[in-house]
Amino acid sequence: MKPTRKTYWHLGAGRRIPSDYEIATSRLLYYPERVGFAVELPTSEFYARHQRGSPLVSDRWDDLADPRATTYTKYVDLAREREAYVGRLLASIEGSAYDQELADDWVEVLARTLSPLRFLGHGLQMAAAYVGQMAPAGRIAVAALFQCGDEIRRIQRIAVRLTLLARRRPGIASEGRALWQTDPRWQPLRRAIETLLVTYDWGEALIALNVCLKPMVDDLFLGELAARADAAHDHLDAQILRSLFEDSQWQREWTEALLALAAVSRAENRAVIERWTEDWRPVVETAARAAAPLLGGEARPPEETPTPTPAGTRAEGAARG
Repeated sequence: MKPTRKTYWHLGAGRRIPSDYEIATSRLLYYPERVGFAVELPTSEFYARHQRGSPLVSDRWDDLADPRATTYTKYVDLAREREAYVGRLLASIEGSAYDQELADDWVEVLARTLSPLRFLGHGLQMAAAYVGQMAPAGRIAVAALFQCGDEIRRIQRIAVRLTLLARRRPGIASEGRALWQTDPRWQPLRRAIETLLVTYDWGEALIALNVCLKPMVDDLFLGELAARADAAHDHLDAQILRSLFEDSQWQREWTEALLALAAVSRAENRAVIERWTEDWRPVVETAARAAAPLLGGEARPPEETPTPTPAGTRAEGAARG
């Protein structure tokens, strides 16, 4: 008689009680191990080409260790704290004459940045959802889908802020679509996000999103815009933007951990990542140069997108382990 397998038997090799993160994220996807779905589906060929057929390959994807060890419970707890903080800032604006005291030229900066930013945010959200859907391992899928939730949070909070600003600047929300679709300063970024949304290889979609495009967007429209808000004596918006920027810090950390794992598990992955980064570099730099003037004054685009160096990062030791 075979011995009965214990709960979480696949984690038994560690000879210790597994963490909540390990239990909740380990071996969630059955079909990568089976090299395909149990039933042949119309989508099977798509997954074969754009997931299993990706040049970004590893037999250790399930070894990814999210630096934050994010489970659903932990994500909700973090989001609750941040949402409560931003909620208090918005309530302070709503219950006062705060917006009436902002300078006219600064309100115009908010109108031409925050309003179209909703459409860009939807693009980033859909791209993160796609990476999560096509990811070849559960832990990558979990991290990408929590990132998708972060994007939804940003869109919702910007929408609320625009509703409040409409009391001072009527039409601020409705103008966003036209700016996104026609303003020359937004068009390279719009073209970049639309190209990303038809980038089907899961690995290239990940690199284009989390290594190339999204860091530039976050640095410019959250980090730099927050600094401009402080300079314009709009300190509450600066705090809201910095709170939203906190999400991007974790997104960069889990991506860095994944790139380190990819590099140590298969040497050829380094060249693949560098090639995709070089392909997307001019797209991102063009978008950054065009969008930077939206912030007003002598706004400068962020530094050019660096080529990722997965080897030698602090995540590499964990990836080897």
